[in-house]
Amino acid sequence: MTRRELTDYCLTYPDAYEDYPFDDGPDSDGAWAVMRHRLNKKSFALIYERNGLCINLKCEPLRADFLRRAYAGVIPAYHMNKEHWNTVLIGSDVPEDELRAMIEHSHRLTMPKGRKEKSLSDAELHRVRDI
Repeated sequence: MTRRELTDYCLTYPDAYEDYPFDDGPDSDGAWAVMRHRLNKKSFALIYERNGLCINLKCEPLRADFLRRAYAGVIPAYHMNKEHWNTVLIGSDVPEDELRAMIEHSHRLTMPKGRKEKSLSDAELHRVRDI
């Protein structure tokens, strides 16, 4: 998968956009593409070159540890929280379908939280009416 293909794949997720907060744009040498959610601006993927093409992805800690043990191409994230983020070396032993699953997992973990409205049970409604 090329850098552009990886970026384009990330852009298929709802409300995702491409950002270059550290560089002038995608043509800058060593540019970091940060894939973000439009609503909360949280990043879910960071795409960059460091001894080859890499992507940093958020991951639940137990799953992160499992993936690091399963694939040589998954390591603690470069320049990120090592407990919650992994770096995936593109072109390594990580199958493309597994990479896509990791991107989806990261996207889901960082997506905006919906408003959690508390609904009252029937018993609580009766108590409220009695007050």
